[in-house]
Amino acid sequence: MKTAIKDPYVSRTDRNAAIIARQDPVVYGGGRYAAALDETRLADYERDGFLLIEGLFSGQEVAALLREVQRMSADPAIAASEEAVTEPGSDAVRSIFRVHELSAALGALARDPRLIDVARQILGSEVYMHQSRANMKPGFKGKEFYWHSDFETWHVEDGMPGMRAISCSLLLTDNNACNGPLMLVPGSHMQFISCKGKTPERHYEQSLKKQEYGVPDPVSLRLLAEQGGIKAMEAAAGSVIFFDCNTMHGSNGNISPWPRANVFMVYNSVENALQPPKYGLSPRPEHIATRGSFEPLVPLEAPAYA
Repeated sequence: MKTAIKDPYVSRTDRNAAIIARQDPVVYGGGRYAAALDETRLADYERDGFLLIEGLFSGQEVAALLREVQRMSADPAIAASEEAVTEPGSDAVRSIFRVHELSAALGALARDPRLIDVARQILGSEVYMHQSRANMKPGFKGKEFYWHSDFETWHVEDGMPGMRAISCSLLLTDNNACNGPLMLVPGSHMQFISCKGKTPERHYEQSLKKQEYGVPDPVSLRLLAEQGGIKAMEAAAGSVIFFDCNTMHGSNGNISPWPRANVFMVYNSVENALQPPKYGLSPRPEHIATRGSFEPLVPLEAPAYA
């Protein structure tokens, strides 16, 4: 008789919130699977749960990718599709999902060695695209993204077994102190915040605009911030932020005149493929959480975006 394996990252049950020590590595296989980051940068990522590399993409590349994101945002067919998420109380496009399949240029970005080889090195395996999206924060009216760990949602609502995924955010505009840059809590990736509240069906229809379940409690957030501080990722367009799937992060609203646009690529290890969601929940749509195929992405030798 087989003994059921206890889930080390239980969340959204009847019990109270809790802080649970991470059970998974941060860097898998000693970071030897690929050679993208040097030892110093790899150690910084392992310690903080994130890494900023400035100027990784040229101005010409960024301009071409920004034009593509702007084209997609203005396309009525895309704006009316299930891949597009609008701002709360507005028709302005907040996010577009599955961009690596909707756009040839962003499909090339998904396989750019500057991104995918970092993911392969840190995750210690080949990788596939769990989720891709373009995020926009228009000037004056861009809404905030509240504090959260992506893994908590991916574990409960998508059935992602372990913390073996990484997000890459390519800045397509300058991210400054005024236009709602990504904020991360250093060291928070080493603690899993178990959240209160049972998840309703089709929760994603509300959570992509404003999340109510899977939101960490104020006491846990305060403890994490007191331990690690908060780091705002202010950097010029062309910079890339790599961060662990369990790193606590969020961003303020944008009431400045300067719009913010970023492209997210979320790589998951092929050895960490999705299982059924927790608690009998129905799987989220394919454009939010890939489960149709876990075939690895092959890096491109010379990706082009113009």
